Amino acid sequence: MELAFLKDLFIIFGVSAVVVFMLGKFNVPSIVGFLVAGVILGPHGFSFIEDIHQVELLAEIGVILLMFTIGLEFSLKNLMNLRTLVLGGGFLQVSLTVFATIGISYFILSLPFTVSVFHGFLIALSSTAIVLKLLLDRGEMNTPHGNLAVGILIFQDLCVVPFMLILPVLAGEGGSALDVVITHLKAAAVIGGVLISAKWGVPHLLHQVVHTRSRELFIITIILLCVGTALLTSELGLSLALGAFLAGIVISESEYASQAVSDILPFKDSFTGLFFISIGMLMNLRFLSTHLLTDALVVVVILVMKVLIITLTAFVLSKSITHSLRTGLYLSQIGEFSFILALAGRKFGLITEDFYQIFLSASVITMFLTPFLISIAPSFSTLLVEKTPLRRFDKTRRGLDKEAYPKKKSDHVIIVGFGLNGSNLAKVLRESEIPYAILELSASTVNKMKKKGEPIYYGDGTSSEILHRLGITRAKVLVIAISDAAATRRIVQIARKENPALYVIVRTRYTKEIEDLKKLGADEVIPEEFETSVEIFSRVLDHYHMPGNVIAEHIRNIRKDSYRVLRTLELPEKHLRERADVLRTVETGSYQIRETSLVPGHSIQELRIRSETGATVIAVQRGENVHTNPTPAFVIQTGDILVMIGKREDIRSAAEYLESDKFAVENITGEMRRGEI
Repeated sequence: MELAFLKDLFIIFGVSAVVVFMLGKFNVPSIVGFLVAGVILGPHGFSFIEDIHQVELLAEIGVILLMFTIGLEFSLKNLMNLRTLVLGGGFLQVSLTVFATIGISYFILSLPFTVSVFHGFLIALSSTAIVLKLLLDRGEMNTPHGNLAVGILIFQDLCVVPFMLILPVLAGEGGSALDVVITHLKAAAVIGGVLISAKWGVPHLLHQVVHTRSRELFIITIILLCVGTALLTSELGLSLALGAFLAGIVISESEYASQAVSDILPFKDSFTGLFFISIGMLMNLRFLSTHLLTDALVVVVILVMKVLIITLTAFVLSKSITHSLRTGLYLSQIGEFSFILALAGRKFGLITEDFYQIFLSASVITMFLTPFLISIAPSFSTLLVEKTPLRRFDKTRRGLDKEAYPKKKSDHVIIVGFGLNGSNLAKVLRESEIPYAILELSASTVNKMKKKGEPIYYGDGTSSEILHRLGITRAKVLVIAISDAAATRRIVQIARKENPALYVIVRTRYTKEIEDLKKLGADEVIPEEFETSVEIFSRVLDHYHMPGNVIAEHIRNIRKDSYRVLRTLELPEKHLRERADVLRTVETGSYQIRETSLVPGHSIQELRIRSETGATVIAVQRGENVHTNPTPAFVIQTGDILVMIGKREDIRSAAEYLESDKFAVENITGEMRRGEI
């Protein structure tokens, strides 16, 4: 049995590796590759794997680890910031989707009302695993549409519990409102306990584990917290995935979150691939071929309905049609938890076997289409808003209509995005008295900073109209500091077209964006990860006494060609070690002049420290004042601190020389020889 399972694993990983590699040649996302591999491997494909139950168990682990790592990317503060999106947006989206599905199933298809409600449950959910993975891979977790998607997905996952509890009621097999209330109270207790442990218990536990200096113990503890929380939530009627997500949030509150991510990441990527393979195995190609038109119609209805409803929901919350459309396209597929509901519904007789197969095929197809829909979402949403009457409803594109326009400025800086980088830049510009204007998509941030006097305005930087109102044609510099890669590219295009002389600086999270942004017209592209590397190596070289101008030269060489030196792993052919050898033996030291010393009253020239010991006085601290590069005639006083530079033995000799007062004897002898005394 064990050997058979290992054989199955070998076949699964072998086939999926080949499929993902081949499709990758055509820039097809890896998720699609795993789904295709599942179709090939499954009982409805070439039947390489007959028993998919054990694969499903490993796939469940993949979902747990995926949700756990996503939780690590969050924090309690971020989760609280999303509460309006979770409770408001999620509730509105699920409710509208259920009502719309009831309208189609009950009034158009004439299906029983209870069956129509169940159909609404199935279609209301989207794929948390697929969408969050793609958001993570694309670096869009903290974008406006990313926040909208995450908020709605969290609420959908919470809905799995009441949906499962309502199934017996829909099937006419009992179930009471009391059971629902009790389960929700349990869920609230678990979530409350998790949040409390995030604040006090877990950080202390991890602190103790880390102090053992055992990497193995740390990994085991992390997995224990992840799986343990997932099991606890599952036992109380919640989903495993939600428990894993909460466990990730707990650990994200500690300083060990980054280490946890790096340790869990290899496991997560492997098991998550198995999850998508297991989904692909559900596809029945024979059934699909005989019901192709029906499945195609169901897919179109699901996609159109969900895109419209989610776009409307997101627009109510964000007032931005562009980001709302992107959110709708991101969440248009059927979710993995819908498969669990469908199985339960089939047991209760709420759906027939044929409908189950149609739903299954259509759902997998929507998952297949998701990576492609997400890839076209930025350009499609922007084009649709700009070329249709929808433009007049997009409040982010007329965000300055109700506000006083910024004063007619010229040679000013436009900052798009008021996160950490944008706020730091604004502070420096304000202190330097350089005019600037800020564009931000967070209404709460705009309102807060306006009260503090910042020249900040609400709007979407991808709108040429708003950029014009901020004076893009008269500006000297444009700084783009947002996390949305697609929006960044669009802003660069517009800015370069509207003002060819504008100096455009772009911050990006990923180095793969550098070349594209440069081609679009960016003058400087600053990748966060490489700037961190530059800061690190400059400090290391400084610690080894590398001359400042040499360090600056290396930094210029790296930055001047869009960091190509680091991206190609080619370093300049200069021997840093040889340059630093001379300075490596040079140190600084200090010596304080006491009251009993004979030094006070003598000048630096009279002390002759350099000629006698080899050390050089480079500064004299007198009280709170520091006299750098003192002249030879500078007279030393009691309490002065002499700062000297030289070899270690030279500085030691200088201290001994000053304490011995040898210089005083030599001065008297010299004066006697000259007849001065």
